[in-house]
Amino acid sequence: MTERQTLILNAIIEQYAEVAAPVGSVMLAKLFGVSSATIRAEMARLEEMGFIQQPHTSAGRIPTDKGYRQYVNLLVQQHEQPNLLQDRSVRAIEARVSQHNGHADRAIRSAVNSLVELTHNLGLATIGDQLYISGIGNLFSQPEFARGEHVQAVARLLDNLEPWLKEAAPNEPLNVFIGHENPIGKASGCSLIISRFQSPYSDRSYIGVLGPTRQSYGKVMQLVRHAGSMLEEVL
Repeated sequence: MTERQTLILNAIIEQYAEVAAPVGSVMLAKLFGVSSATIRAEMARLEEMGFIQQPHTSAGRIPTDKGYRQYVNLLVQQHEQPNLLQDRSVRAIEARVSQHNGHADRAIRSAVNSLVELTHNLGLATIGDQLYISGIGNLFSQPEFARGEHVQAVARLLDNLEPWLKEAAPNEPLNVFIGHENPIGKASGCSLIISRFQSPYSDRSYIGVLGPTRQSYGKVMQLVRHAGSMLEEVL
């Protein structure tokens, strides 16, 4: 993939996350200062490589799971993080979680609820045999889940999430499972962004969010990672 194709893919993903509508060549041409024909040619190449696709109802393009994976891998490689101390969202998590120092249940619930409010996704945590979930309404209010089959796939993912985490035990500080990468609910159109954290209550403690693949991955990944770090400090 060329540098320009990478930039175009990134722009499609970020624009799609913001507007929830297929991204067309006219908008991208203005953004990059080139002709629409040039953008269409590059989009055609990205589509051939499987990074974007064209919904049959639109002339615009949306990312595929492969496109999102390319984007997330690049974020991880480049370690793109704004100054966390200046991020109001991060400070909000710190303020809410730290006030429950010594109270594990309250701290975990506060961290999960903070992620729900800040990411507009479903928030979840599992520690020991207890599963915390909040924000189901957020998830099902997304336009991606207007169809019944998606709702069923998401429900199946949630029903099996805790036993799967016990079995798989993802051990990276931050794990991102995009769309079909989810071992359950492959057709759900969801991304699970989850952080493992150390706690005195369980050697398999996790906190994260579940939302549509149409995510602001950079921000959400940072917030999930930071929520896990805050729980390690408090617990």
